[in-house]
Amino acid sequence: MLESILMEAGSSSLNLTMKGMLICMACSLILGLIISCAYMICSEKYTKNFAITIVILPILVQAVIAMVNGNLGIGVAIVGAFSLVRFRSIPGTSKDIATIFFTMAVGIATGMGFVGFAALFTVIVVAVFIVLSKTGFGEIKSLEKHLKVVIPENLNYKGLFDDIFEKYADEVKLDRVKTTNLGSLFEVNYLIKLKDDADEKSMIDEIRTRNGNLTVACGSVSNSAEEL
Repeated sequence: MLESILMEAGSSSLNLTMKGMLICMACSLILGLIISCAYMICSEKYTKNFAITIVILPILVQAVIAMVNGNLGIGVAIVGAFSLVRFRSIPGTSKDIATIFFTMAVGIATGMGFVGFAALFTVIVVAVFIVLSKTGFGEIKSLEKHLKVVIPENLNYKGLFDDIFEKYADEVKLDRVKTTNLGSLFEVNYLIKLKDDADEKSMIDEIRTRNGNLTVACGSVSNSAEEL
């Protein structure tokens, strides 16, 4: 089951036949479709182009591996294929990068004729992928949020909102400060952990009355470690 359908016994080179290649191509497309469906199930946001790319990537890698097998260029071909990850037009998350490597690994396996191994490998990884995504594995359990407040340059941001934070938050940390609008405004960013019974809207309203009704934004902390 886990043996290559393209290699003859005692041989290290591929025996490319029409039947064998069609089986490998069909397997690549089916497994690519399974991976793409799993990715869409486990992702809140995705694009149609990326979903289609995941489907066709295994068969593309399979074709490259099948054509260069037994040639010195196979090493360069594999490295070159994997380096394509660097040239994606839109920066991706670690999940996107892992999915691309996953589909390439499947393409390499089917390109060498190990369709049984590729199918087993796909089923196991997809199952683990879905379980970990749906069980909330690794999610931040705290109520930490990112708060951005814009204030005029004539206000001193240090201690400006301490009484408000004491009322609505358990923990507050000044994350960064930067100037905007040619230095006439300050953008002050905080990391805050709201109290369990805190009214987020009331907190924002009180901040607005103090910063001159300039921009106040409060949202979930982006997981910067997810970006590669």
